[in-house]
Amino acid sequence: MNTWTVSLFAIASLAHAGTVIDQIAVTVGRHAIKTSDIDRDLRVTQFLNSQAPDISPTQRRIAIQRLIDQELIRNELAQAGSTSSLTSEAKELLDMIRAERFHGSDAEMAAELRRRGLSKDVLLEAVQWQLTVLRFIDQRFRLGIVVTDDDIGAYYKQHEAELKRQYPGNDTLEALTPRIRDLLEGERINRAFEDWLQQARKNARIEFKLSELTG
Repeated sequence: MNTWTVSLFAIASLAHAGTVIDQIAVTVGRHAIKTSDIDRDLRVTQFLNSQAPDISPTQRRIAIQRLIDQELIRNELAQAGSTSSLTSEAKELLDMIRAERFHGSDAEMAAELRRRGLSKDVLLEAVQWQLTVLRFIDQRFRLGIVVTDDDIGAYYKQHEAELKRQYPGNDTLEALTPRIRDLLEGERINRAFEDWLQQARKNARIEFKLSELTG
């Protein structure tokens, strides 16, 4: 299924004499999301996506929405009593990142993390959480998703020319049926998740404390 860029942390305000003030940015029910959470989300997300550091107001507003959604998911997981750990899977993913982007070098990866103000432990925790979100989406919203042969045939007919260019020599309906089924299932799972998330936002008590996050 598609990754949710489910993803997953504030620009700190500076007071006189260089003191860092960690402000409450928004509350979701009884949980407070602080400016330091926004900063961490941006640093982690931009590292994982190989993006240049960007702490602009636009990116901060995107980050706070991610964090709100994450809190709604945490509340749902808590109600379901889910406590599964994905630490080993998260470590495997970090190993892949190190191999693909840093020539397998711990030193190179650690240097890039320091440049972005991150630690390996913070990154591992964030990746584990992203995997938890992906598992939640798949387990919660896959049930009841049905993709029929007619659905697959209709998709193939609509995208036949594109599919033939993309998979030359392996472009028959029969050969592409598993790929198309996975694609359509992923789209429908994501749609069901987005519908749930939209309703969860409406039901939650969300209060913004900093006006610049709502612009």
